[in-house]
Amino acid sequence: MSFNGKFELQSQENFEPFMKALGLSDELIEKGKDIKSISEIVQNGKKFKVTVTTGSKVLINEFTIGEEAELESPTGEKVKAVVQMEGDNKLVTNLRKIKSITEIKGDIVTNTMILGDISYTRISKRI
Repeated sequence: MSFNGKFELQSQENFEPFMKALGLSDELIEKGKDIKSISEIVQNGKKFKVTVTTGSKVLINEFTIGEEAELESPTGEKVKAVVQMEGDNKLVTNLRKIKSITEIKGDIVTNTMILGDISYTRISKRI
């Protein structure tokens, strides 16, 4: 299944507890909790470019499945990680203490990030 497309954030669960656990300030959490983001995924075989635009912040991660890449974490930290594909619709990686799972089903992309016992889920729809 192809991940190609633009997706708009529809809903998120556990944003505040997850961001607190990451060490973000209450001010940054308050600013970020209601901002809708747009994710654009470009897939060319095993190569991916993921661009997430949230307000004025743009995060770009480029990687090849199974190869080490430098990825930006939700805190802005650069982390070396390997992204693996499970089946044909799920991307899994570990960004230090965060496990990230991105799954596409039809026009819906679900991204779940897990830190300890806190699970943060973002659901986006193709636009």
